[in-house]
Amino acid sequence: MKTITTTDALASFCAEAATHPYVTVDTEFLRERTYYSKLCLVQLAMPGTTDDTAVLVDPLADGLSLAPLMDLFRDESVVKVFHAARQDLEIFYVDHGVIPQPMFDTQVAAMVCGFGEQVGYETLVKRIAKSGLDKSSRFTDWSRRPLSDAQKTYALADVTHLRQIYEFLAEKLEQTGRHRWVAEEVALLTNPETYITRPEEAWKRIKTRSSSPRFLAIVRELANFRERYAQDRNIPRSRVYKDDALVELASTKPQNHDDLGRSRLLLREARKGDIADGILAAVKTGLNLPKEDLPQVDTSRDKLQVNPALADLLRVLLKAKTESAGVASKLIAPAADLDAIAAGLRDVDALRGWRREVFGEDALKLCEGRIALAAKGKDVAVIEL
Repeated sequence: MKTITTTDALASFCAEAATHPYVTVDTEFLRERTYYSKLCLVQLAMPGTTDDTAVLVDPLADGLSLAPLMDLFRDESVVKVFHAARQDLEIFYVDHGVIPQPMFDTQVAAMVCGFGEQVGYETLVKRIAKSGLDKSSRFTDWSRRPLSDAQKTYALADVTHLRQIYEFLAEKLEQTGRHRWVAEEVALLTNPETYITRPEEAWKRIKTRSSSPRFLAIVRELANFRERYAQDRNIPRSRVYKDDALVELASTKPQNHDDLGRSRLLLREARKGDIADGILAAVKTGLNLPKEDLPQVDTSRDKLQVNPALADLLRVLLKAKTESAGVASKLIAPAADLDAIAAGLRDVDALRGWRREVFGEDALKLCEGRIALAAKGKDVAVIEL
């Protein structure tokens, strides 16, 4: 098992990889104690079966630069193959401003090819590579050195089996003509906007029971402060204060440090110093905002008049279409989208792109009474009216 610890060795491997049609990539990282992921290991494999076609790259090695790898990621003649790429891509974009192009995600491809919802790598290894994985090293501390042989073996398996999985799925997509389907999904993963966290929008992730604009204004300011504080110090946002404490603060509206001391959910460290001052300033800002600047929750979907019978028919149609096409149903339309269509909305993902071809066109025809559904043995048939 070869571990690369110098920039020259990495450049040599990447130069060789650039002569191949693809390279498989995976990472190991830590995020429990930081806001941003700490990259601890990069695994790479070229097509082939010999020992020198797969390597481990140690980004923690003194003096090693990942610049040659970033050049390979920019090389559009080489496909970069990942499984469930989102977290890996986020690391490379945040650390280096680079998103690998072109990119192939075997999890997305497997869902398009009928392997089920959010199919795991281990499942694909068993079903396609006909092999097993030793997962005992999965939750080890990847920042500690030296790495054990078990860790290295586990890490390399994440890119060596990936070669066979990629080749199988790529051939399957070629046979079915579904490359464009995967490309539409990958376009979302390779969009830099996917990995940009804007503190002023952090409040939208907070679950609250109240839709009061003034309450939401305080939630927004508290979430904004927490996000900026966590980013600046590279600590988890939960180390500043957790969501339940944030909602409590927005409800109790503390005006001074004594008020903070009466909080049930606020961490002790947050009741003093910079965090306490930031909380009080955020609450004050939220309370003093003019009405026209208060946030509003989009409740339009909550008021939709859903036709329950039509929604049920759309679910039957979706099941029939996905079974026929061999595509994971959740990849096409979640239940909320089906209800939205049944209520008359048309601005939903299920009615766009490749999803419209597989399901959306017939969904609209069903809503308009132009097709019917009928039982045909164990299957459901679509009948033109």
